[in-house]
Amino acid sequence: MRIGLPPASKRQKPRFAHNMDEELYKENILDHYRHPRNFGKPETYDVREKSSNPLCGDELTLYLAFDGETVSGARFEGDGCAISIAAGSMLTEKIKGKDIGELKLMTPGDIYTMLGIKISHTREKCALLAYATLINILAVR
Repeated sequence: MRIGLPPASKRQKPRFAHNMDEELYKENILDHYRHPRNFGKPETYDVREKSSNPLCGDELTLYLAFDGETVSGARFEGDGCAISIAAGSMLTEKIKGKDIGELKLMTPGDIYTMLGIKISHTREKCALLAYATLINILAVR
């Protein structure tokens, strides 16, 4: 009889692994905050929408360019906390190349998944500011 580890699919993660995962996601958020992707006003765009979170003062402007029904460019600018800037950075990366139908299927859960950490109730509006801005754009397209 051979004694060994159960298959990987049956193994439980050690408790510290959950903390390590969360730390990696926190580092990813800080990286997107310190070095946001697609940050700044583009030279050309088709639509622009500005949103703000009056509770904390975060502001974000989302610029999208389309090739037919497909997002060909996505940039943003704004001022806010690490969560709102990181979410804007991650969202602009995710939506490039997607068509309007795909964008309309996005949910707040997609944003939480990208961020990778539990978002407290008080930070939900920060995390969803870029998403809410995108939804405002899609409402008129």
